[in-house]
Amino acid sequence: MKLAIIILTLLFLTLQYKLWFGDRGLHDAHLLDTAVQEQQQENLKLKQRNEQLSAEVKDLKEGKEAIEERARSELGMVKKGETFYQVVEE
Repeated sequence: MKLAIIILTLLFLTLQYKLWFGDRGLHDAHLLDTAVQEQQQENLKLKQRNEQLSAEVKDLKEGKEAIEERARSELGMVKKGETFYQVVEE
């Protein structure tokens, strides 16, 4: 009877060790959960960025205002009859 109790206790301790410290144990599960949460946050940021880019592409394809705005801000273009003023601060 004592031998069975000792064997069962050793088996129990071995299983507990594997659960807490072994491969695919609770520590690894916690690390995996953390990695999944970080990836979900990154995916959300990328999804929002993709939505912004899609809206910008749609504006560029459909609206002249977006094209005009880009031409003014990035290329420094002005319309006929407009006067361009540049303010230089010291």
